[in-house]
Amino acid sequence: MSELGDFGEFTSDESDDAASAGATGEDGSPSGADTDDDFEPTNVDPHGEDVGIGAICVSQGLRIAEDEDDTTLRAYVTRGNRSSVRIGSYLVAPYPDGETLFCRITGLEYAQQYHADDATEIHARRAMRTDDVEEADYKFVAGLEPVAVLYDDSAEQSSASSRTKSGDDVDLKRRMTDRVPKPQTVVRQATDTETIKTGLKIPDDGVFLGHLSVGGEKVQTAASPPTIDYRLKDDYEAGDPLVFRHSLIAGGTGSGKTHGAKNILRQYLAEERTYPMEDGRSVQAAVVQFDPQDEYAQMHDDNPDLDGEYARRLEREGVAYGGVDETTAFVPKVGSSSYSAGHHRAEQVEFTIPFSMVHENPWLVAGSGLNDNQYGALTSVLLKRFRNEYGWEATYEEFTTFLDDPALREELDESGRVHEATFDAVRRRVLGFDHVFDQDARPITDMIGDFVRPGGLSVVPTYHVSDTRAAETVVLALSSLLIDEKLSNDPTYDRIKETPLVLGMDEAHNFLTDADSVQAGKVITKFTEAAKQGRKERLGLFLITQDPQDIDDAVFKQINTTIVLNLGDEDAIKSVNIPSNLESKVPYMEKGQMVVYSPDNSEPVELIGLPKCLTRHGRD
Repeated sequence: MSELGDFGEFTSDESDDAASAGATGEDGSPSGADTDDDFEPTNVDPHGEDVGIGAICVSQGLRIAEDEDDTTLRAYVTRGNRSSVRIGSYLVAPYPDGETLFCRITGLEYAQQYHADDATEIHARRAMRTDDVEEADYKFVAGLEPVAVLYDDSAEQSSASSRTKSGDDVDLKRRMTDRVPKPQTVVRQATDTETIKTGLKIPDDGVFLGHLSVGGEKVQTAASPPTIDYRLKDDYEAGDPLVFRHSLIAGGTGSGKTHGAKNILRQYLAEERTYPMEDGRSVQAAVVQFDPQDEYAQMHDDNPDLDGEYARRLEREGVAYGGVDETTAFVPKVGSSSYSAGHHRAEQVEFTIPFSMVHENPWLVAGSGLNDNQYGALTSVLLKRFRNEYGWEATYEEFTTFLDDPALREELDESGRVHEATFDAVRRRVLGFDHVFDQDARPITDMIGDFVRPGGLSVVPTYHVSDTRAAETVVLALSSLLIDEKLSNDPTYDRIKETPLVLGMDEAHNFLTDADSVQAGKVITKFTEAAKQGRKERLGLFLITQDPQDIDDAVFKQINTTIVLNLGDEDAIKSVNIPSNLESKVPYMEKGQMVVYSPDNSEPVELIGLPKCLTRHGRD
């Protein structure tokens, strides 16, 4: 007898013989013998061929409401389809009049088909002795989130104009979910490209970011190619191009952040991508990229791993690739630091920051230690008097000589204009920039025509600058110059004003952090104003960071497109403000996976970026 007696084989010969002897039919023949009266098995499967994965069920309610918490929408999934459905997958359910409900799976649940207690020893031991689950014993139910109702706008127009609609006249539109599907409506996997793009409000044209995915796997369709490309709106017909409404890429080390940023910037530098200006011209954008790790100048070179077949795939999908010939590395001359660039073939041009730029942005020499009173003394008294005595083109060395004059200190103190303690504090803070300003190189202000070029990429590497304070001063000086000229009604450099500009800043948290210093406040104010007026002035901020929680809220609020790769820090994940269903996926995303939250472009979605960089990337 087995350990569980009710599962053992019953082999009593006596009982078998008795049963055989005593069991006879009406004609005296044994009941176990073959007769014409045997029952035929009944086929319980319905006739016909199954379509879809299941049907809308009402056992626990069927309700569409304005408040998503009051919405109850569930679908029973048939046995053969249960292993293929995933949370996040997109489904469609038709209405009788031809409209379609587009929805997303938000939950999956097994429920008992028949009332029974399976939390028992017998059920557990039985499960341990078999490899199969009897699916017929359970219901498998998917919880659905209605996303939109899809309808054929061309059909309505045809009806209104008494035209006959052909297959080519389909004009799929979407609207908010405003009606409930019928019970027992068949639900299907969304496999049509137009249906999915319309349901998620993804534009057909624009800047390519990646392919739509669910759970780290690309969404497949019946089209060719079978993947669904995700693009950002980039023309004025659909509103302002999103590049001028600013983008943020957030991701940890090794998440593919720089790889993805290069691929996106490559699209903005495509020859055919132009933007209309107020004077009627159509102009390519200029890209200025601040590069603390010296990686972006490689965009000058082709990626040797892009073979012919992969390149043809990119061409079919309308993705720009290959090195950008118009790439120049503008190398800041800081003290005795030297720049070595054996990892790229881009042209290298040295420049220096002239002290004259400080007159427009005095906080460049204010450092992080000046209070409001000291900053006022610097801007309203000291710099003003220095200009009057030395002129606008005077050097930093002349400024420090000016401050070393004890007679000046005494005069300003006695007149009550600047207290001697305030004078000393200002002098201490502005010292230490002698290796930054007015170095042995051409001033950047003499090179604006080369620095901002339509269709050109200007990279400013600072990896070779070991002094963090000096590197920050260079980046903030150049970015302030570009922003000031863009926002000015009377610009000094028409080239900047008249060229669409993408201002890229890697490690943006180092420059746009929330801080109490005068310098930080001035920087945040400047970038916030730039972000607010970017649409009008054709200025786009392209920020890249691994610490998004450190970027000031005033700037963050102006970001329209947030691209989030793998982040492990909980505070960083919370700060990017993406929907909770996608937020939970961020710590588990593999390299190249991303979440895109761009309310003016599409529903929040998950993407997989291209596995290969479109330009050269990485060092041998």
